[in-house]
Amino acid sequence: MDFGDGLKKIFLAGIGAAATTTETARDIVNNLVEKGEITVEQGKVLNEELRHTAKKKMKEHVTVHVTKNFDDAYASVEQMSEEELQKLKARIAEVETAKQEESKEENNE
Repeated sequence: MDFGDGLKKIFLAGIGAAATTTETARDIVNNLVEKGEITVEQGKVLNEELRHTAKKKMKEHVTVHVTKNFDDAYASVEQMSEEELQKLKARIAEVETAKQEESKEENNE
């Protein structure tokens, strides 16, 4: 596992933890509503506040930097089978066609 894969797994684990925490908090609020300890309207407000707070915290503490480093991709091409190379060539052709179509649409606007 290279550094990028490890970082990706840590990032996804953090998102999973945040999602689980938010879900658990929402379940607690829903249980309070069911028991009549808070009103449905109060439950909606609490859920909205939880969601807003979770988004805010994610923005404050998570920064994602994407860099394009194709060295690994270039090295991988050398290791590909003929079938894999053909699939890659087909995918490149698809992307080129899509970009050409996109360029034509932009020029027509």
